Amino acid sequence: MSIKVKAEREYEVKFVSNFQAELESAIHEREAVLIAPQSLKQYLGNFPQHWHLITVPEGESQKSADVYVQLLNQLSDLSLGRGAVIVGIGGGATTDLAGFLAATYLRGVEWIAVPTSLAGMVDASIGGKTGINLDAGKNLAGAFYSPSLVFIDQTFLSSLGEKDLRAGLAEVVKCGFISDSIILDLIERGWRENLSELIRRSAQVKADVVSNDFKESFTREILNYGHTLGHAIEKHSKYTLRHGECVSIGMVFAAEISASFSGLPSKVVEKHYEILKSLKLPTKYDKTAWPDLYELMQSDKKKKGNSLRFVTLTDLASPTRLENVAQDALQNIYLEKIGE
Repeated sequence: MSIKVKAEREYEVKFVSNFQAELESAIHEREAVLIAPQSLKQYLGNFPQHWHLITVPEGESQKSADVYVQLLNQLSDLSLGRGAVIVGIGGGATTDLAGFLAATYLRGVEWIAVPTSLAGMVDASIGGKTGINLDAGKNLAGAFYSPSLVFIDQTFLSSLGEKDLRAGLAEVVKCGFISDSIILDLIERGWRENLSELIRRSAQVKADVVSNDFKESFTREILNYGHTLGHAIEKHSKYTLRHGECVSIGMVFAAEISASFSGLPSKVVEKHYEILKSLKLPTKYDKTAWPDLYELMQSDKKKKGNSLRFVTLTDLASPTRLENVAQDALQNIYLEKIGE
């Protein structure tokens, strides 16, 4: 089974049971460089001799300017040509990094994404957003550069810990609130039993949105629901909280803003709390962190001029945008609803 994405190029998101065989078939005799965290090395098996494996640090630490430049130099040392393929095998941080590397080495070489985390499968690997973090914030250096293929092999999920798996579900929940409410029904019936369907539906939401708006001119912004505060918390926590845990808190904040300014019914706000708590995802954060979080949100890429821009909901699966919310109003919502 596969899902088609139409961006600056058309490509497929393929659901497979043996990613290595699929990868070898796709690459054939071309030279390839595999970028993967050290912890995944044991899952990668034996590859053809004309493929090179470069391991990177774990998590967000790999998305640094230092690691990125080191990788560029390693590709250069290999005398890698434009006919080669870069393969990002790992979570969202790895595919972000590998994609940016592919976009910028020799002004662009082909790349393939093999997401191994739940968040990577439903979000990060699809859509062509690539990048690294700067000291000032997350994903501030990057490029829109689509992969030629995405292989989703759910067998990788067995290597994830429970907290990582649940954190990945935050992006699934987001897709349910902004677009496909059946996702929320499936979670309430039992996310473990419905995991394959949840992944497929969430990937379809991402593919549909990206195909309509590749470079985030308007429509694609809905995928950032919960991310404005979420990214700020992620940076504030020094990435000790998982991306999905931060997005979970950010979604509750966005829901409360939606209730105050976009007319979101209280029952939909409550649904946020019910579903996220059922998944054991956080909905609270340090009350004293607000001044720092507000400052961090000022570096958000969706900001227009001096105004923060939020994705909000008017109802279930009915997203909109909100600007020019007074700082005092945001602070009150945070302190009353999020802070602890």
